[in-house]
Amino acid sequence: MDFTRRQVLLTGAGLGATTLLSACTSGGTASSDTGNKPRRGGTLRVGALGRASAITRDPHGNQGNESDYLAIALAYDTLTAPGAKTNTVGRLATSWTPSDDLKTWRFTLAEGAAFHDGTPVTADDVAWSLRRLRSTPAGASRLPGVKAEAIRADGKGTVVLVSDYANAELPLLTRLSTFVLKKDTGDKELAKAPGTGPFRLDWYRGGNARLVRNEHWHGGEVLLDAVEVIMFETAQAMGNALLAGQIDLASNCGAVAGRTAASRKDVQVVRRPDDMAMPIVMRAAAGSPFADPRVREAFKLVVDREAMVKQVLSGYGTVANDVLGTADPAHAKDIPRRTRDLARAAKLLKEAGFDLGRTYELVTTEDIAGLAESATLFASQAREAGIKVKVVKQESNAFYDRTWLKGDFYTTYWGTNDSVVFFASNTLVTGAPRNEAGFSDEDFDAAYRKAIGTKDAAARTAGLRTLQKVEHERSGYLLWGMADGIDLAAATVRDLPRLPGYGRVQLERVWLAR
Repeated sequence: MDFTRRQVLLTGAGLGATTLLSACTSGGTASSDTGNKPRRGGTLRVGALGRASAITRDPHGNQGNESDYLAIALAYDTLTAPGAKTNTVGRLATSWTPSDDLKTWRFTLAEGAAFHDGTPVTADDVAWSLRRLRSTPAGASRLPGVKAEAIRADGKGTVVLVSDYANAELPLLTRLSTFVLKKDTGDKELAKAPGTGPFRLDWYRGGNARLVRNEHWHGGEVLLDAVEVIMFETAQAMGNALLAGQIDLASNCGAVAGRTAASRKDVQVVRRPDDMAMPIVMRAAAGSPFADPRVREAFKLVVDREAMVKQVLSGYGTVANDVLGTADPAHAKDIPRRTRDLARAAKLLKEAGFDLGRTYELVTTEDIAGLAESATLFASQAREAGIKVKVVKQESNAFYDRTWLKGDFYTTYWGTNDSVVFFASNTLVTGAPRNEAGFSDEDFDAAYRKAIGTKDAAARTAGLRTLQKVEHERSGYLLWGMADGIDLAAATVRDLPRLPGYGRVQLERVWLAR
């Protein structure tokens, strides 16, 4: 499983933005505590999902465990991060400026930034780290359009990235796993390699970790003494541990746990809107039964979106309209929402010559709560339209080896959802590294290149609407709804971040009330 896909650090930046790191810490607090001011001290015990078979210590690897990802994100900084007021704010970089042609971007590093061993961070460290990231199997999707040889240091405090094409949105793509290591860190040294983040690793044992405050973090004061990360194999076990007082925070525990805890006065239920997309993928490439766009449109007309949100998400979510990036300020909310229309679906299927005598396998996993349930409910709804759908559940490893990026009909999921451009560049343009549906459309590609090559933000937003219109009409994504992210927290936990994805693991401003 590729956690960088699943809990992806989305994008959406303005040009030449100079931002304060403190702006990215929280999109609102989990609770207000007017009688108690933020205080230093205490250990936050955080539960996170993971499996012993998927443990990794490499910040540039595919983190299949949320527990590993959380420990890595606390110990290492990325260049930029999601923000509460704008999609992208500074983290290890404090500002970024483009060339006139939008191909060359210069990132200025934070003054005083240092590794946990006291060594100053240099542009050579950052450039080496980004080249290492770009050279990983998923590197093309993590830094799209930027080759390893096009990343260089300019002096001690500036890193230069050169894109193959004009890209006004490149800074927001640097939120994707751009964790910085010391130059020339060897693979055998990763377990103890110092980071630059707000916490430094104290120990790591079999998926569990303890991190202590970095007193000299460049981003400002860190309030907690320590964070302990405890790995759980199921959301139910993690939620039960929270309710029993064994942990202080159950991270991303799902709607069922949220419902269970809703009546508890001693537990906070933190909802993060637009956190998880769980679309159904229909392969659009030639040879697939869904290659005809009329078939894909018909299937989008078959689904009862309100019922999916109510039953699969227990109401902890919102209806979606087949366009990824619903939390992006540039999301085209004016595109008419597609509603269920079985008569039109039948007409389109007949015109396309779709074989209703065949049974179609919808492949899914149980990686996250609600995913398999969404497939089962859709299959039931499809039967009302005369379409025979058989749900096939695969184990995670088999799914990513055999089905993801290859299958004709399957479920997928993406964490955080605040950038239309991210999904376009990673999953929809022709030849995209994670083109899940094998989608290739000349109109979409042209709209994408025009939009990201436009310097004016308003004009770029207008161009993105054209792109989204094509996605809505013809893409292989049936996005029926968006799931809220659900965290459970003890009553003493204060100022939890409400941002999705990487924003959710920014715990440097969290504190514990007495």
